[in-house]
Formats: sequence, C-alpha cells, structure tokens
Amino acid sequence: MYYYFMNPKTRHKVLLEKSERVKRWYSNLRARSELTADVYLRNLGLWLESLNLDPDSVIDLARDNFDSFKAMISDRVRALEDENKAGSYISMSLKPLISYLKFHNVVVKLQINIKNENRNMTTENERVPTKEELATILRKATTRGKVAVSLMAFSGLRPESLGNYQGNDGLRISDIPDLNIRGDRIEFTTIPAQLIVRPELSKARHRYFTFIGSEGSIFLKEYLDQRISSGEKLDTDSPVILTDKDMSRKETANDYAMTTLISREIKRAITGSGFTWRPYVFRAYFAMALDIAEAKGSISHPWRQFIMGHKGDIEAVYSTKKRLSPEMVEEMRSAYAKASKYLETEEHGIKEEDYQKMLRDSAIEAFTGAFGITLTEEQKEELRNLETSEYQKRLGELFKDKRAEILNNGNKNKIIPVNKLTEYLDNKWELVQIFPKGDKAVIKLPS
Repeated sequence: MYYYFMNPKTRHKVLLEKSERVKRWYSNLRARSELTADVYLRNLGLWLESLNLDPDSVIDLARDNFDSFKAMISDRVRALEDENKAGSYISMSLKPLISYLKFHNVVVKLQINIKNENRNMTTENERVPTKEELATILRKATTRGKVAVSLMAFSGLRPESLGNYQGNDGLRISDIPDLNIRGDRIEFTTIPAQLIVRPELSKARHRYFTFIGSEGSIFLKEYLDQRISSGEKLDTDSPVILTDKDMSRKETANDYAMTTLISREIKRAITGSGFTWRPYVFRAYFAMALDIAEAKGSISHPWRQFIMGHKGDIEAVYSTKKRLSPEMVEEMRSAYAKASKYLETEEHGIKEEDYQKMLRDSAIEAFTGAFGITLTEEQKEELRNLETSEYQKRLGELFKDKRAEILNNGNKNKIIPVNKLTEYLDNKWELVQIFPKGDKAVIKLPS
C-alpha cells in the first residue's frame, strides 16, 4: 500500500493526498473539530495498515463481503487484546473506521465483544486532590502554570478552552469582561470575575460562562503584570495564556498556547509536587467541590450544570436568547462566591479539616435522608469525629434496625419456608417457631 511503512507522524497526510474519499471524510470531521479529525485520520491509517487494505477496498469489502470484513476486524481485536491493549483503547480506535464507512453509506454493526471495553484503567482509581495537595501544586507551578491550574480547578475550564489544538485561538482578555487594562495596570472591577467561553472553545460548541474568584484572580493579575513588565502591550485581543516565546507578540499571529503546551505546563507542576495525576483531574476537583456546594445549598443544580459547560435548562435559554438578565447573572455570581470556599486553598476559604467534615456531613445527610432517620446533634458530632473505620462501623450500628425493618416492610415477624431457615439465621434473624407440619417457620427481625 502506497502510504504504509512511513513515519507514523506523516502517514495520515499521505492518506489525504492519495484518496479523495478520505479527504472528503476528513474535511467533514474537521468542520466540527480539527483535533478529532486528526485523531480519526491517524487511527483509520493504522486500521488500514493492519488489515492490508486501502481506502477504496475497505469500503468494497465491508459492503460486498461483510462476513470476511467482520472476521478480519475480529481477528485484529483479539490480537490487540493479546498485546494487552486496553479495551477502551481498542473500542475507541475502531470508531474512526466505522465513521469512515458510514460517511460512504456503509453502515456496519460488528457486535464484537471487547474485554473491558467500558473500563478506563487510567481514571477509574484516580482520586481528586485535596485542597492541601492543590495548594502544594500551585506553589510548585510557574506563574503561567498557576493561571492554567486555577482556571481548571477554580473555574472548571478544559485545557482546550485555554488554548486550542492548533494554538490559533483560546481564552482572550475580552472573554473576561470584569478585567480592565489601564495603561500598565490590570484591574478587576468585580470579584468573582466572569469568564465567557465562546462556542469555538466549548466542547459542546455552545457559549456559556463561569467565574474566577479571589485566589485565581490574584494569580491571573500576577501573570499579566509580569507580561506587561516584559514589554508586552496587552489589549482585549491578547491571549490570557501566551505561547512559549519571549513574552513578545510581534513575531506571529499564533500567540495562543496550544492545548499540549498548557497540559505539559500543568503536568510539570503536578510531577514536581510528587504526584501522578493527569491535568484533567483539576476539572474533576472543580466538579466535586460544586457537588458539595450544591448539597449545602450554595448553588443550584441547573447553575452548577451551566458553569461546568454542560447542556441544560439555563444553557438552552442562554443559547437561544444570547443573554441572561443582569439579575440572574449576579445571582449566579453570588452563588459561585458562596461555593468558592469549597474550591480555593487560601485561608479565606475553608480549612482542610473542615472540608473533610463537610464531606462526612454530606454522607450522613444522604444516609439519614434515604432511611428516614433523624439523628441528634450529639450523634452527628460523634460521627464527625470518629476515625474512618469506627465511623463506618457506627453508621452500620445506627442503621441496622431501620434497614432490617425496611427489608421486612415494617413487620417484626416473617414466615418463611423451612428450607430457607439456615440462610436467615446466618444473617442474624431469630427463630420464633416451626409450624407443626415442619414446612414453614416464623422468624423475627435481628435484635
């Protein structure tokens, strides 16, 4: 095949040059996302290479001899599994091939099972940083790195919203309407400051906004002040995060930092602090903090969805009318300000031990709400201060009677077949009597 056995970084370019079919499919993908188009193109090339097919023959085979096509795909999937490739990787790598065929009106339903297809081994055991750990990472980060981490952890932005795949767009000064440039001075007119995410920077391709609070605003001001001191003339079109150069914006129009550079900057701060998280963990940190804020009544669920960039009721209104009332924006700003104490690491936020107690309070409220149990303040305080193992044991004791009661629909006694008696006795139920015929027994709730 004419494009195989080349440098993997250039193979996909040859596909574009040699096949009009691939070029049209790629252009269609690129109209929505250049990154997705490039990733899909590379994976298509890898599949064509492994199957020893070209862009035309793979369409012919899938359309005219599906059984042979499916057998080839199945054999390749099993080979990748034997190479210990992750199931999620195999599944994702297949999507570009299916997309290419579908674009050319060949719809295939492979129905090939892939081991651990829905498991993401990288993330399933990854925990979210504590506030103390986040503070450590921020201390290790560069001035620019502090801004990138803050915009993810405190505002929920994705790296690609800060600087896109090609480095030709990203968050701009004009996207922060509460930030003013007055000569060589940076001023925030309002804190928390609003951050607007334009559709071209949004994963879901819709416009939304979020906020940045006191701690993040300090890092952003320090970074912009440093750039002004280095001779840069900031204006509303200036990127919030500048590319790796000499702080000068004269050499090229592509001044925005690419997504890969931003992620690398964040990763350097993480590893420099002795941790192994992915950069994306800071968006998970933001989401978890908002979960707590929502549970505490600081922010509503629709507003939480909106500032996370998810589709929902508020997004539908904002996307249709292109604006929300000033009153609603200010209410959302106020809600974010209340939620910021669960986000920020500075002393004006909450302390780590209080943060852990709030997590425990949320768990206690969830359990008591689910079981319809009312605890006294003394009982709650006891639970808050127990070690984890004792805390879990004590919860079990408190809910044991109620759980058993629920299991038996509120009745104290239960009639069961004698052949089930051993099973219930093993679960601590107590025998009351056995019926004269010996076929049934009466048992009562565990004491």
